[in-house]
Amino acid sequence: MKQLMLSACAITLLGNISFASADVTSDTETLLNWAENTYPEFFPNHRTTQSTEPWLYRFYPETNTYAGVNKNDNGVYVLGGSWGNNPTFIDTLPGLINHIANTGGNGSIPACNIANVPAEMVFTQSDNVVNVTTNGKCIEFSGDTNLCKTPAQPAATGISVLRTSGIPLIKLSGVTFNSPVDPSKFSPPSTDYCTINAPAEQANLVVNTDVCVDMTTQLEASLKDLIVLGVATVDPPITLAAKSTSTSKVVPDCFATNAGTIHDAFTNEVWIKQNGAFVKVDN
Repeated sequence: MKQLMLSACAITLLGNISFASADVTSDTETLLNWAENTYPEFFPNHRTTQSTEPWLYRFYPETNTYAGVNKNDNGVYVLGGSWGNNPTFIDTLPGLINHIANTGGNGSIPACNIANVPAEMVFTQSDNVVNVTTNGKCIEFSGDTNLCKTPAQPAATGISVLRTSGIPLIKLSGVTFNSPVDPSKFSPPSTDYCTINAPAEQANLVVNTDVCVDMTTQLEASLKDLIVLGVATVDPPITLAAKSTSTSKVVPDCFATNAGTIHDAFTNEVWIKQNGAFVKVDN
């Protein structure tokens, strides 16, 4: 298979490129993005799909691994790295697409690292719009509020992206505050954060979130004193439903924005704004 791929690359250089059908191409993107998100130990970092007859494939130099689809038999193969020098057939493309759909549909999301998100949280993407939902269910709170983490970048991209989160619509259930000021009726202010060396897929990205999390374990103990004082009444489960939209745009310089946090996706450096200035945080 390696020789076939190398020969295909030579064909590409000669300009003799053939194109797969739209469905196969789209499904291959979904499959390979899912593989990157699900098995980063084999397919680290997001790679661009290469098309050389009869292959649609990606190469991961960190693990010396090829992963791709043969358009002649619609089979999915891997080669190199942990699989050695002989091509290994994994499954048919339709078979793996069905598997992805049956396990949450978290496939074609190159703009977000979703490797460690709860299985009940479903991510889908259409063009530059990512939708995140728990499908009306309240799932266990994972402690991480960044639902579209920037994937680590293998090289500096030179792209800086500012993400602005709109004011979310929040509904807290299972707890009632017996005071003039009810924190369950207030939403936090919008927050901006900026990414240096962001992937190109994050430019002009829109992320719509409609999720519900069960926070009974996290909040019940902390509300104990308020319950004793009669300030709060708890009727578990305590759930938090939130709807929000964030938008991204390319900016010349993250340090010239109003972002509260700056993260470099290549070096993993982080800065936070304190007293109007950005201060580097030790990782």
